[in-house]
Amino acid sequence: MAICTVYTSHSLHSTSSISTPTKTHLGFHQRQVFFYSSSKKTSRGNNYSEISCSAEKTIVIGLAADSGCGKSTFMRRLTSVFGGAAEPPKGGNPDSNTLISDTTTVICLDDYHSLDRKGRKEKGVTALDPRANDFDLMYEQVKALKEGIAVDKPIYNHVSGLLDPPELIQPPKILVIEGLHPMYDSRVRELLDFSIYLDISNEVKFAWKIQRDMAERGHSLESIKASIEARKPDFDAFIDPQKQYADAVIEVLPTELIPDDNEGKVLRVRLIMKEGVKYFSPIYLFDEGSTISWIPCGRKLTCSYPGIKFFYGPDAYFSHEVSVLEMDGQFDRLDELIYVESHLSNISTKFYGEITQQMLKHSDFPGSNNGTGLFQTMVGLKIRDLYEQIISSRAAAPLEATKA
Repeated sequence: MAICTVYTSHSLHSTSSISTPTKTHLGFHQRQVFFYSSSKKTSRGNNYSEISCSAEKTIVIGLAADSGCGKSTFMRRLTSVFGGAAEPPKGGNPDSNTLISDTTTVICLDDYHSLDRKGRKEKGVTALDPRANDFDLMYEQVKALKEGIAVDKPIYNHVSGLLDPPELIQPPKILVIEGLHPMYDSRVRELLDFSIYLDISNEVKFAWKIQRDMAERGHSLESIKASIEARKPDFDAFIDPQKQYADAVIEVLPTELIPDDNEGKVLRVRLIMKEGVKYFSPIYLFDEGSTISWIPCGRKLTCSYPGIKFFYGPDAYFSHEVSVLEMDGQFDRLDELIYVESHLSNISTKFYGEITQQMLKHSDFPGSNNGTGLFQTMVGLKIRDLYEQIISSRAAAPLEATKA
């Protein structure tokens, strides 16, 4: 009899086994499995037995952004690309921040606040301050999930501002950690297979935060303004610098098509894609590596004033070589988006018009008539492609090893 302690929640295949689940002090679920295997004789007459334990590692995606910058909408677009609706854990805490689908599990990193709302107020820190967050637990649990270990993750209740009892999270195929600090801690950053940063300009961020916090959370305009001003120093110190580590950045800015625009209804959105990232090839317009300025409006693409302008070209971003795709303006008819889609390459679609189909499917989502929705959808498709490439490479590795 051979004994193997396997840290995984996946089923293990063996001739016969007896498993005893136990729980560690860090909230991980381990399983001790007793394997029974018969001995075999080699040509030299020696007995041997062989036991192998393996688990498919979870792929981890990090999404960083300030509060009220569209993370929730991006998550809904991303999970839709993989199929199936993402929902809170069934039968669990109704105030859970977690979203689970057949393929993905989305964890909100607010759950790793070490101080509740009252505690932060007493200590005079914001949720953006690293001192209000438990990075040790965040790292240990993300690492565990990546290795196939179920965890009891804490819950931060956004309604009450309190820390609720933990919830059991099983390791998914794809784990998305979204929030303020997915790339702040270098240990957590090393666990990410791909990372995205949503970079919203101050003008746009203010308009979005007013819309969300006044409509959904009942905050007053004065309290929202005060919150933004109070958070800005910590945002500049701890959140904004994370974009230098991102593999892709979606940057949302005021339009340049309307001189001295103050309304912020028309947006200029830039998709900044880092070169040289494994399993990721940047999207390009017309001719890879060239500098392109394109105004597509006309008989094939209906758009009212001030029109639409695209840009594509190479650039440098925090000393990294990047490709930049930019859209300024908004669509009038999403069904005509196929015209734009047909001029883009490296989009990782499975069929002609898939981007347009996804945009039409979620036409009621914020940003569906401008570059925020378009680029979020395209990044979602690139993440699907990255996932499939990683899985394929892992499947091929044992075959290559046998040939060596």
